[in-house]
Amino acid sequence: MPLTHVPPPARDPAWRGRLGGALALLVLLWPLGVATEFRPWVLFEPQNLRVSGHFLGSFWPLALDDEFLALVARETWRTVAMATAGVALALAVAIPLTLLSTRVLSLSALSGRMATGPSLLRQAVRWLLVVLRSIPELVWALVFVRVVGLGPTAGVLAIALTYGGMLGKVYGEILESGDTHATETLLRNGAGRLQGFAHGLLPTSAAELTSYTVYRWECAVRSSVVLGFVGAGGLGQQLDNAMKMFNGGEVASMLLVFMALVALADRTSAWLRKALG
Repeated sequence: MPLTHVPPPARDPAWRGRLGGALALLVLLWPLGVATEFRPWVLFEPQNLRVSGHFLGSFWPLALDDEFLALVARETWRTVAMATAGVALALAVAIPLTLLSTRVLSLSALSGRMATGPSLLRQAVRWLLVVLRSIPELVWALVFVRVVGLGPTAGVLAIALTYGGMLGKVYGEILESGDTHATETLLRNGAGRLQGFAHGLLPTSAAELTSYTVYRWECAVRSSVVLGFVGAGGLGQQLDNAMKMFNGGEVASMLLVFMALVALADRTSAWLRKALG
């Protein structure tokens, strides 16, 4: 029996459902736009366009004198150091909390139901992780600037606490979603929690854990610049000072350096994930 050629439909057969979904999404988003007073058309009002043009026009010529470039290089290095030290401290916070909050590493859970004491400890640790990651690093930086003063120390501590909560949560999810048979076998045969982690969970989850850690370092580089606006040092603080002094040339130069830094961090992160994966 010869095959008959069926022409494709003239229109997408699912267009009604997609149109309905798009309209429903707009209906849901409309009150959110009203609540946030989202009015993008004000950007194109003549007065606002004039102010924006004047601000952008001040970006030229770029500030390229030797003293300023040396300052930018020093603060850029300080920004990377802040991000790296913050993530290192975040690991020191996240790893112990991950080991305490991961159910598969609990000896009492091998029987099926975790004992009351370990269960309460696990829930307390999970709530601590919630608190750490719920408070943005910008808020932590404001607190630490008042405690330790202006400078990168506040930024390092802010990144350490917020990212410690983030890393601890995701680490726990990665470990519990992987193959736990080897870990359970080790624990049933007398191995300790650290042995079960090192020889059971870590070999199967190392690539994913490393990939997420490197990604968080990349995010920390971006965050460290933002933290500078509240006095946490680095490139962001110099950018804030230049904006307050209406020095457009310096602002433009530092923005270009910041974009290059983010691009470099992105490439480094991708290379590390590929090399370690």
